[in-house]
Amino acid sequence: MKLFHFRGGVHPEANKHHTAHKTIRVMPMPKMLYVPLQQHVGAAAEPQVEIGQHVLKGQLLAHSQGNISAPVHAPTSGTVVAIGEFSAPHPSGLPVRTITIEADGEDRWIECNTPADPFELDPAEISTRVGAAGVVGMGGATFPAAVKLRLGMRSDIHTFIVNGGECEPYLTCDDRLMRERSIELIDGIRIVMRALQPKNTYIAIEDNKPEAIAILTEACQPYDNITVVPVPAQYPMGSAQHMITTITGVEVPADGRSADVGVLVHNVGTVVAIHKAVRHGQALISRIVTVGGGAMTEPQNVEVPIGALLSDVIEFCGGFKEKPARLVMGGPMMGLVMPSLDVPVVKGTSGIIGLTLDEITPKPTMPCIRCASCVDACPSGLVPLEMASNIRSGELEGAIKFGLVDCIACGCCAYVCPSQIPLVQYFNYAKDELAAQQRAKHKAEETRKLVETRKQRLDAEIAARAAAAAARKAAKAQKASEASA
Repeated sequence: MKLFHFRGGVHPEANKHHTAHKTIRVMPMPKMLYVPLQQHVGAAAEPQVEIGQHVLKGQLLAHSQGNISAPVHAPTSGTVVAIGEFSAPHPSGLPVRTITIEADGEDRWIECNTPADPFELDPAEISTRVGAAGVVGMGGATFPAAVKLRLGMRSDIHTFIVNGGECEPYLTCDDRLMRERSIELIDGIRIVMRALQPKNTYIAIEDNKPEAIAILTEACQPYDNITVVPVPAQYPMGSAQHMITTITGVEVPADGRSADVGVLVHNVGTVVAIHKAVRHGQALISRIVTVGGGAMTEPQNVEVPIGALLSDVIEFCGGFKEKPARLVMGGPMMGLVMPSLDVPVVKGTSGIIGLTLDEITPKPTMPCIRCASCVDACPSGLVPLEMASNIRSGELEGAIKFGLVDCIACGCCAYVCPSQIPLVQYFNYAKDELAAQQRAKHKAEETRKLVETRKQRLDAEIAARAAAAAARKAAKAQKASEASA
C-alpha cells in the first residue's frame, strides 16, 4: 500500500524497551477511588448519586450534559462518601467536582444490558450504547466516542482508521493491548464498521512494533475488509490528522474535522472500550497505563481502575528507586507535569512517567537565534518562533495570524530548539488566555442580552400601564359625557 508523508516531525529516543516485553498486570482495587466528573472534552457530567449511597461496579454515577459530554460510572462496588470539588486534585490542576467511593471489597457488577448479537443492532443503537458506557478517546484527546460515531453516520465516511501509532516515547500500553487483546480489538473494529459502513478499514501501526503487526495481521485473516498497515515510526504519527495524511494523502482542513474528508479515526484503546460497551454492556471504568521512566522501580503496563490515585499505582509497581526530577501523566512530549501523587487516573491517562535528571537533561533557556529549526520540525506547517515572539509581546492576535489555533501542542518545536525555549508552554498559555477572553466576552454578551431583555420587559410594563391609565381616563370621560347628556 502506498503511504504519504507529512511535513516536519521528529525522532525522539523511543525508550520503550523497558515495558514493551512485559504483559499487562491487573492492579488490585484500592480502598478509595476519586472519580472526576470532567474526564472528557465538553460539559462535565452531573451527579445522580448521593453521599451515603451504595453503588455497584459499572453503575452510573453522573449523567452526561449537552451534546458533547460523557457519563461516568463506578469503577467498583462501594459507598459514595463525598461529592465535591476538592475530594482530590484533577490532572488539569483546576478544581473539578469529584465523586469519592469507598470500596466494599466485593467488586460486584451491576446487571449489564447485553445484546443477543451486536451485529444485528442498527447504527443508532450502537452509538447510543457507546454513549451510555461513557467511552471517550483513549489516546489522550478524550473526545466522546459516541459523538464521533454520530458525526460519522451523518457524513459519507469512506475510510475508518484504527490508530495504533503510539508515537510518544516510553508509552507501550497500546502496543501491549494490540498484542494481548487482539480478538477484542477486531470485534470492536467490526462493530464500528457496522455503524459506519466504510469502504476501507485500516489498522495503522508504527513499524517499531513488529509483534503487534504480526499478531493483528493474523487476526485479520478472516476479514478481507480490514487491513494492517505498518507506518513509519515518526513523531507525531499518533496524531489523527497526521495519520490521515499518511494513509490517505489528504490533509484535514485547519477549521474542519476528519469527517469532512470522509475519514474517522479511533485509538485502539477506544475501539476495545467500544467492544466492551456494545458486546458486554460494560462501562469504561478502567484502562491500561504505562508506568515507566528511569525513576520507577518496576516499569510495566498496568490495568488501573479509573479514580485510583497515582500513589496507589506507583506503590503497586514497587515505588520509586529514586525521587523523579519530573513526574508526567501521559507521554513526555505532550503529557502534563504532575505536582503530586494525589491525583487520580482518568480515562485519558495513558502513562505515568517518572523521569530522572539524566532523562530530562535540563539546560538554561537562551534567546531565540531565529535558526528556524522549529519551523522545519512543525508538523502543522506553522511558524513557532513568530508565534512565541508575538505572545511574549502580548500580541495574541498576531500569534493567531501565525497559526496559534492550529497548534496541536505536540512539542516538536521545543524538542529541536537549540535555545531550549519552552515554546509549547507559551502556546498553551496563549490558548488559555484566548479561552478566558472568549469566556469573558460570552459572559458580557449574555449580561448585555439580559439587560436588554429586562429593559424591554420594563418598557412593555410601563407602556401597558400607560395604556391602561389612558383607557380608564377615556372611559371616565365617556361616562361623564353620557351623564351630562
